[in-house]
Amino acid sequence: MAKISDDVTQGVSKSAARAMLRAVGLKDDDFNKFQVGIVSAGNEVTPCNLTGPELSEHAKVGVNGPDSAGLIFSTIAVSDGISMGHEGMRASLVSREVIADSVELVMHAERFDGMVTIAGCDKSLPGMLMAAGRINRPAIFLYGGSSLPGVYKGKDISIVDVFEGIGAYEKGMITKEDLYEIECAACPGVGSCAGMFTANTMASVGEAIGMSLPGTASIPAEDSRLRVAAEESGKQLNYLLKNDIKPRDIMTKEAFINAITTVLALGGSTNAVLHLLAIAHESKMSLSLETFDELSRNVPHLADMKPFGKFHMVDLDKIGGVPVVSKILLENELINPECMTVTGKTVGENLENVEIPKNQDVISFPDNPISNEGGIAVLKGSLSTKGSVVKTAGIEINNFTGPANVFDSEQDALDALFNGDIEKGQVVVIRNEGPKGGPGMREMLQITAAIKGAGLGKDVLLITDGRFSGGTTGLCIGHVAPESFDRGPISICEDGDIISLDISNRTLNLDISEEEMNKRFGLLTLPEPRYKSGVLHKYSKLVSGSDAGAVTN
Repeated sequence: MAKISDDVTQGVSKSAARAMLRAVGLKDDDFNKFQVGIVSAGNEVTPCNLTGPELSEHAKVGVNGPDSAGLIFSTIAVSDGISMGHEGMRASLVSREVIADSVELVMHAERFDGMVTIAGCDKSLPGMLMAAGRINRPAIFLYGGSSLPGVYKGKDISIVDVFEGIGAYEKGMITKEDLYEIECAACPGVGSCAGMFTANTMASVGEAIGMSLPGTASIPAEDSRLRVAAEESGKQLNYLLKNDIKPRDIMTKEAFINAITTVLALGGSTNAVLHLLAIAHESKMSLSLETFDELSRNVPHLADMKPFGKFHMVDLDKIGGVPVVSKILLENELINPECMTVTGKTVGENLENVEIPKNQDVISFPDNPISNEGGIAVLKGSLSTKGSVVKTAGIEINNFTGPANVFDSEQDALDALFNGDIEKGQVVVIRNEGPKGGPGMREMLQITAAIKGAGLGKDVLLITDGRFSGGTTGLCIGHVAPESFDRGPISICEDGDIISLDISNRTLNLDISEEEMNKRFGLLTLPEPRYKSGVLHKYSKLVSGSDAGAVTN
C-alpha cells in the first residue's frame, strides 16, 4: 500500500532523507512502516501542558511496533491564566491558529501518515482538533489531564477563586493576607484548570465527538491511568492507519451535534461555541450559531460543575467521566449512537457496558435537570444582529434592562469598577475587544470575576465583542457580532442608552431609533489599529467574525 511517507522513505532519490532519519534513531525496518507524528503542546509556561512531553513518550511506546514508527515534535501554547488581564491576552486566541498551522506545516513537510495529538491548555485542544480536521490523516487526540482543585479553609477552590478574590480585595471584602492564601492554594499542581472551564469543556468535546478514547477526558493529570491512556492512544492510531479511518470520517455533522449536546448538558464554556465552529470549518463541515441555540432549547443542563456549581472535573472522573454523561444522553435519545469513533466502534457500541451510578450528585437526570434548557444560549437583536453568546448555566435572571456604561477596553472598565464608577442596574459595555479590533478577542475573566468578587454579579449586565473565560459566571454576554471594528451596533453605544436582554426570547436590543442609529453610524470614526506590524497585525487582517469561529482565511 502506498503511503504518504513514501515521499521520504522509498527509492534511491530519498537517500538523503533516510540519512537524516537514521540520525534520529530510525533503522532499515522502519522505512517500510507508517511514519507517525506525535505532537504535544508541552512546555513549562503553564501547568496545563506540563504533562505533554511525558505523555508523548508513552504514546510513542504505543505507536512503535511492526506497523509504525513514531517521531515526537512539539508546538506552542500560552497560558490564559498568566496572560489574563493585560496585553498578553491578545495572543491567546491567535495561538490557536498558530498551533493548527504549525502542526499542519510539520505534518506536510515530514510526510507523516498519521498523528497522535496531546494538549492541555484552552487553545491547544481546539488547535489540535482543527489541525486534525484540516490535514485529514488518521489522528487521535489525548487530553493532558485536569489539575486537582486546591483547598482553602476546607473548601475546594481553583484559579477562578483567585480572580474573584482580587475583586473582593479591591472592595475591602477580604484582606491582602486572605488573597495571598487563596493564591497559594488555588493551583496545587500539574494539569489544566480544575472546573468545567474551557480546557475540560474541550476535552469533553474531544471525547464526545469521537476523537479520543472513551473515559480519557476526565483523568487527572497526575493519575497513572493517563500514562496508560497515552500508550493505548498510540496503539489505537495503528488501527486507524491500517483501516484508513480519518478525522472527517469521525467528525461528521452528527458527531458535532453529539459534541454540542454534551457541552450543553455539562454547562460548558462559551468558548466551545467559538472552537466548535472553527473545528467544523477546518473539517469542511457546515455549522452555524443557530445549531447551538436549537439544541440548547431541547437539551437539559445536567452537570453541577464549577464555575457555577459544586464539583470539579475530578469529581466527574470519580463517577465514570464523560461516558456516564453520554450514556444518560443516549438513554434519553439526545445523542446519535451510530457515529464512528477512534475505537473503530460506534458511540453506542462504546457505551454498551457503561453503568450509570445512582448514588451521586454530580450529574442529574433529564427527568429532574438543573435546567430544562442547555447551559448556553445564542442571542440576536438590534445590538447583535449576527449573534452573541451567553452562558445561562447558573443564571437565575431571564430579563435585564438598564442604562449603558460604555468602555473602549477591559482595563478602562476594571479601573471604573475599582473607582466605584460601576453601579447596580447598569449594563457595562466593553467594545473594541473583538477578533479584529482587539485584536485577538481577549478573555475577560479579570473584569467578570472582579465584578462578582465585588458583590455585583447579579446586579450588573456585562456585554462585549470580546469573549470570556470558561471560569466566567453571571450576567455576561460575549461574542457580540458584528464586532465594533466591523461597525457593529456595539460601536455606536453611548452612555445612558437603554439596553434590554430577554433570554427566553433570545434577544439583545439597543433601544434607540433607526434614525438615531443611522445618524451615529454616519459620524462613527473607528480607532486606529493597536498593532501595525507583527503577528497580531497579520491576524487582524485575516480573521473572521466570532459568529464564524474567528478563523483565519
